[in-house]
Amino acid sequence: MSSNEAVTKAVAEKGRIQIDDLQVTFGQNGNQVDAVSGVSIHIEPGEFVSIVGPSGCGKSTLLNAVAGFVKPSGGTLLLDGKAIKGPGADRGMVFQQYSLFPWMSVRKNVEFGLKMQRMASGQRESAARTLLGLAGLLAFENHYPDQLSGGMRQRVGIVRALATSPQVLLMDEPFGALDAQTRVVMQEILTNMWQRFRISVLFITHDIDESIFLSDRVYVMTARPGKIKAEIAIPLPRPRLPEMSTSAEFLKIREQLHALIREESLKAMGGELKEGGLSGFGIEVGPEGVGELV
Repeated sequence: MSSNEAVTKAVAEKGRIQIDDLQVTFGQNGNQVDAVSGVSIHIEPGEFVSIVGPSGCGKSTLLNAVAGFVKPSGGTLLLDGKAIKGPGADRGMVFQQYSLFPWMSVRKNVEFGLKMQRMASGQRESAARTLLGLAGLLAFENHYPDQLSGGMRQRVGIVRALATSPQVLLMDEPFGALDAQTRVVMQEILTNMWQRFRISVLFITHDIDESIFLSDRVYVMTARPGKIKAEIAIPLPRPRLPEMSTSAEFLKIREQLHALIREESLKAMGGELKEGGLSGFGIEVGPEGVGELV
């Protein structure tokens, strides 16, 4: 094996996430809420994995635990065999809200993490310009975030997260605030960039079609406390193309995911209505969710 092949192999083996029996509980003194309970998932190096589920099921809590922002109450959380004890440069994060520094230009935003790593000015400028070129943003390197569209800002956010060469990219509904057409374009840009870098991605979304289009596998979470209800493999070939969304295989997976999430959404809604006491208003709330007027 040549030295280049050895380096490529070593890079390809980075980014393995192993989560076993994860528990996350918030609150204390009798006001505790179990957000995540008994979650076990894995992500292989270079794999794109999405998590879907009803609102409030703990998707973002799970992602924040992997990011090191939330301390687990129990279970095991490993990245490349080492326990995750806090945030680190080995994990890049992209949020739903644009987290760019408004006083910095686009290029300076991308360079920021490299500057924190004490990379020389010329090197980090070159690296930032290369990444911006891949994202189709090089012509805007000297613009400021408020001069960009929402989709462009989120592209800058993704590029900035990739600039420090993390082993894992963590994405919390990054396209949730975009209009439908921009969202579709961003999905294509993301999958193209992922195929180039092939780092591990853990992606949170409410959009079933988005999870299918982007992912190798999709985990479905239950209503709170969040558990893993199902793991669905996505056997669609890559590169992913927009026309795949009308294929019989795509539609079959969509139907399966929709049924799983709808079942959990009804359970979640039923629990909230019970807690709110709406049965007193003549609404029947059974174990399967909201029923008929009584």
